Amino acid sequence: MTTSKSFFLGLALLLATSAFAANKGSLSVQEPVTINGTQLKPGDYKVQWDGNGPSVELSITQGKKVIAKVPAHMVNLETPSSNDAAVVKNNGDGTKSLSEVRLSGKKFSLALGEEAAKADATR
Repeated sequence: MTTSKSFFLGLALLLATSAFAANKGSLSVQEPVTINGTQLKPGDYKVQWDGNGPSVELSITQGKKVIAKVPAHMVNLETPSSNDAAVVKNNGDGTKSLSEVRLSGKKFSLALGEEAAKADATR
């Protein structure tokens, strides 16, 4: 009995860890972009989202520092993304905003800001 309890506890921890790892990715920003009023400088970031969708909360971190937390919307893609990508929107004033995050191997993207609102409106 103790062996099967240990087995199921270990299995539960393994599944929880796998599910947690599935909600992470990387993001490389090549130029300054704004996300929800926060400027991201060029560099490498980690992204993690909480929730199963379609509405989730996206956290962007660099090292151990949380740079931004924003609402996002999962948008289905026809084919999995072939790489991690930051989709950038050019604003009328010359600035740029992060509008979408695509993650390698995922059949969805994470829409931010106006793009997330558009995705919500089509549901």
